[in-house]
Amino acid sequence: MYEIRVRPQYPKPYQVRWVVGPKSHAKSFHTKTLADGRRSQLMAAAQKGEQFDIETGLPKSELAALQPQVTWFEHAKDYAEMKWSAAASAKGRATRADALAVITAALVKDTKGAPAPAVLRRALTGYAFNFSKHRTPPPDHLSAALTWLSAKALSMSALEDDSEKVRAALKALSTRLNGKRAAATTITNRRTVFNNALRYAVERKRLTANPLPSVDWSPPPTDDEIDFRYVPNPRQAEELIDAVGTLGPRGEHLQAFFACIYYAATRPAEAMNLRASDCTLPETGWGVLLLSGSASRVGSAWTDDGKPYEERGLKRRARSSVRDVPIPPKLVRMLRAHIDRYGVASDRRLFRAAQGGVVLSKEYTDLWQEARKAALTPEQVLHHFAEAPYTGRKAGISLWITSGVAPTEVARRAGHSVAVLYKFYAKVLDGQRDQANALIERAMRAEEQRTAEP
Repeated sequence: MYEIRVRPQYPKPYQVRWVVGPKSHAKSFHTKTLADGRRSQLMAAAQKGEQFDIETGLPKSELAALQPQVTWFEHAKDYAEMKWSAAASAKGRATRADALAVITAALVKDTKGAPAPAVLRRALTGYAFNFSKHRTPPPDHLSAALTWLSAKALSMSALEDDSEKVRAALKALSTRLNGKRAAATTITNRRTVFNNALRYAVERKRLTANPLPSVDWSPPPTDDEIDFRYVPNPRQAEELIDAVGTLGPRGEHLQAFFACIYYAATRPAEAMNLRASDCTLPETGWGVLLLSGSASRVGSAWTDDGKPYEERGLKRRARSSVRDVPIPPKLVRMLRAHIDRYGVASDRRLFRAAQGGVVLSKEYTDLWQEARKAALTPEQVLHHFAEAPYTGRKAGISLWITSGVAPTEVARRAGHSVAVLYKFYAKVLDGQRDQANALIERAMRAEEQRTAEP
């Protein structure tokens, strides 16, 4: 702040001058009293620790009063729309919409007249945060829920002024619709969406700073290492795959699908996308699968083309990336037999749904549950052993590691980084490390004995 400057030659001779960052600001008044009052206001704001805007020179409180008050609900819609068009995956869109719906429902002035939580969640997820060109207008009860929320939504400034509002959002994103605590990974993912949306608010100058880091709250710890009590060993994995083949026509058709998940450690979405041209299947010996993408079923509401599934590149890889995976003779024979019996779909895929198209996740998951009942003991079924088809991939990767394949090659075949491999398969790798230590120790003893001989 500078002293008031007097310029008698001007209609407003008393000028208040101040500097914010690199930029100078000034305001002129008719009387010294008015100038003194304005200078005192600015000094009081600075003494309270208010942030000043460089462009306008105004303290935060004054700037906020001049600008239209954007609500969190309006901002969340802007953020979701921006991310929707930013080459986002369909699954990412759905996950983001879920997180924003949970958070937005909590950031309201009060809950008087609120719709049922499930209705509000459906309205937010399916309509407010969905920008599909195939989306139809919401039904009346969902439209009413969105109208209620528009009237009750908190302003963005409330998130800066009251940390308890931020804490309420964190509590909401940690809770399922039934009131139980959400899974640790779900909480972490939702918090990431919340943090990114707040960062976008700073970018759009709707917040002066992200309030989330200043709130004393920590996400729940996650144990990324796989619990191998629930992963089948080679004999159990083969028995499960054999059991699938006994479950009627659909089981016979999808038996090789589950075999790919185990013997080639494919993700289910990668096996769905497998085409005849991706397979090298010699009459004898090992073959090769070329994995170049995946087909994930996410619902037509989240894809650009209105299809219920999305074709994508390999996970965390460029769209043009290809991963070659050698496959053992047993899987080669199964795939050859599958093609001989069923041929391929019109798009050359090896596996297809009962009514055509991409295999539904519900279809193969239900089939897997029936196979578990046929191949496992009642106790194993009850205690979630090999509960999901994805455990076949975990079992396949574990087999590679325990067989002595170098971790770098295991990671390459599995489509992991080496760091991720060590993160998830530490127990198995520890066992291999002990085996390696024993081999080194044996070699050292042999060398000692050799040098000790006369």
